[in-house]
Amino acid sequence: MLATYLIGLREGLEAGLIVGILVAYLGKLGRRDLLGRLWVGVGLAIAVSLGVGALLTWGPYALTFQAQEILGGVLSIIAVAMVTWMIFWMGNHGSSLSRELRGQVDAAVDRSRFAIVLLGALSVGREGVETALFVWANVAGGSEPMLATLGAVLGIATAIGISWGLSKGLVKFNLSVFFTWTGVFLIVVAAGVLAYGIGDLQEASVIPGWGAPAWSLTGIVQPGSVLDTVLGGIFNFTPEPTWAQVIGWVAYVAITLSLYLWMLQRRNRSAVAAATRPASVAPAAAAAPAAVVAPSTTEIRSTQ
Repeated sequence: MLATYLIGLREGLEAGLIVGILVAYLGKLGRRDLLGRLWVGVGLAIAVSLGVGALLTWGPYALTFQAQEILGGVLSIIAVAMVTWMIFWMGNHGSSLSRELRGQVDAAVDRSRFAIVLLGALSVGREGVETALFVWANVAGGSEPMLATLGAVLGIATAIGISWGLSKGLVKFNLSVFFTWTGVFLIVVAAGVLAYGIGDLQEASVIPGWGAPAWSLTGIVQPGSVLDTVLGGIFNFTPEPTWAQVIGWVAYVAITLSLYLWMLQRRNRSAVAAATRPASVAPAAAAAPAAVVAPSTTEIRSTQ
């Protein structure tokens, strides 16, 4: 439940920030007449996301067992790829997110009023589809699907409340710290989803090695126990992993976490360099340090 709650919270906050920036900038341009079209696009994105979630939930039941396992394994790996891309994209583009979105709004207004609908749908739809796919992959590997689904819903609801509070100046929230540490947590969660997907492909005989565990921890983590439920629900932990699952988990965490920490270190060095550079050399860099990972509350409200 905690894993899906944080997934819903993080993705919901990203979507909320995007909508907040778009709404505020349209207000600054004096084009509130386009807000209705923007909300139509957001509504379409939500509908598509719910449709993807429903398809993932009920669609596979008509398939054979082997086909279900193959589909589950492939979708789990796709979910890991998407959430990994999201983590690194936010780390690299968070500081310029507001500027990029304002540029897209300007281009959309110049082209056509219906382009605003498309902009809203694409901007929010990406977050929604990522959420649906990753939550489904996490729920599919857990033992408490109802609690995991409830966690995602509560996370999204919390994100909506925080986003509204940020836009009104009622909430002060360090988005940089939040996105940084949830990125680390989601890398570990994604590793568990990857291991689960590998297990599905092994069970379908696509990858060899199913039924030959690398080790057994059932004496420590008894199947069906509270500890097994908690670890399985959050990290897709299994007490008897295969060697392919172990290798996949270790390789993913080692490579992805190393690259992520390197990216954070590089970003922090750039922020320090920008802050210590003489104002006459780079006043713009000093005013907007690269260490900001997401638009601040002030940035969102200043466009209103």
